[in-house]
Amino acid sequence: MNFELARHNMVEQQIRPWDVLDPVILETLSTIHREDFVPPVYRSLAFTDMEVPLDVSGTKTGEVMLAPKVEARLLQAAHPKPADSVLEIGTGSGYMAALIARHAHRVLSCEIRADLAAFARDNLSRAGFSQVAVKNGNGIDELAGAAQFDLIVLSGSVPFVPEVVLQALNAGGRVVAIVGEAPVMTAQLITRTSESRFTAEPLFETIARPLVGFPQKERFVF
Repeated sequence: MNFELARHNMVEQQIRPWDVLDPVILETLSTIHREDFVPPVYRSLAFTDMEVPLDVSGTKTGEVMLAPKVEARLLQAAHPKPADSVLEIGTGSGYMAALIARHAHRVLSCEIRADLAAFARDNLSRAGFSQVAVKNGNGIDELAGAAQFDLIVLSGSVPFVPEVVLQALNAGGRVVAIVGEAPVMTAQLITRTSESRFTAEPLFETIARPLVGFPQKERFVF
């Protein structure tokens, strides 16, 4: 398989038409090898417009890599900056962490499944991303205490963005998340504009698997 041609086609035929036009983001997507973050059995699907199953060593984890165009839109909205301290929750294969790390100062990525955390750690190490730390555990546990992150990326869906996530942002910090419950979910960019004020910008509608371990909305039981 010609991976370079497939990567080029992914960018030109899937990602650009989905309004990802930032040349810096496009260059990142063109140079970081997505196929190196895909389970070997699915390597030929690395550039297809679909979610790729994250089966590790023959084990079906039930988790997936987001479709390339969704990852690209989220990355463009997140707009990681050279001085940013970033938290990603939901490491998966480590690919999104690699995309972010190309532009940010440091990235802490948390993965609740130990087998996926190890898989991502190996992928990132081979790709040379030493500024990414992968931690096995629930990322929401990293949010207690004072504001400490410039960017938080939730690489999966949540029914709502908990207050503890918002309060972990520094002034001017951003959260990128897919919010809602199937079949209605919207990717959002939330920005902390002051100590007590936040703005939320809807980005696009999509569907993503829920992040494990996040608070759920209370439901009435009769």
